[in-house]
Amino acid sequence: MSAARRVILGKVGAVHGVRGWVRLWSYTDPPDNLLEYREFEAGRGSDWSRLELAEGRRQGQGLVGRFTGIEDREAAAALVGTELAVAREALPPPGEGEYYWADLVGLEVVTREGTSLGRVTEMMATGANDVMVVAGDRERLLPFLPGRSVDEVDLAGGRIVVDWDPEF
Repeated sequence: MSAARRVILGKVGAVHGVRGWVRLWSYTDPPDNLLEYREFEAGRGSDWSRLELAEGRRQGQGLVGRFTGIEDREAAAALVGTELAVAREALPPPGEGEYYWADLVGLEVVTREGTSLGRVTEMMATGANDVMVVAGDRERLLPFLPGRSVDEVDLAGGRIVVDWDPEF
């Protein structure tokens, strides 16, 4: 799977027990959605390979899982820090007016007047609202608020139109 189509859904946390189980950090909402997937691209940096979730469950406030072929604590420890991704095509379609962050990264951001502010390099959750990190002549943090600061998201056209002063 190409890095461009890979969507990171979580990562492997600490070892959990002695039989190959690990804690799983989920970036999905709700977190349990991570357990809906069985096959992942797993890796760090440029080193990626296939990893199959044999079983997983909620454990207290978090998730734990065991991967096929990982049978002991030592093998599980080698996975700590590994990111877990799926192909973008494996995700369910978003609802009307909803977007996957992975689809927004790379889009050009332009003002209502057509001034380019740059491209979305990443998205961040701040608690109050999501924020686009836009890199152009300088880096800007713009709130992602459709209907307020975001006028239009045109995935096919590769751009986001915003109500924003380019001098700000």
